[in-house]
Amino acid sequence: MNKSHADLLPGMLDMLILQTLTSGPLYGYAIAKSLYTTSKEVFGVEQGSLYPALFRMERKGWLTHFWGESETGRRVKFYRLTRSGRNQLKQRESAWLTFVEAVTNVMSGR
Repeated sequence: MNKSHADLLPGMLDMLILQTLTSGPLYGYAIAKSLYTTSKEVFGVEQGSLYPALFRMERKGWLTHFWGESETGRRVKFYRLTRSGRNQLKQRESAWLTFVEAVTNVMSGR
């Protein structure tokens, strides 16, 4: 990940993971790959950040998991968004949009 973006990610990581899982269950590597691709290669999430976030969100009831096979045939843990996770995403997205608007106003001098 670009060093200048490293300080932005920790507060947003849960929201980004939750959003990524709205399209369906994914396993850890696929989540990281999706974040990297959809962010146009800005957010490269390391395992040391991704898996603790997934475990934390699962403990909070925002995610559940099941075991399955990756496209290469490896046994992997797939994560799925729960109803609570969808509600959490809505709350975080709303707060994020308010924050973005406020920063935009300050930066544009409004």
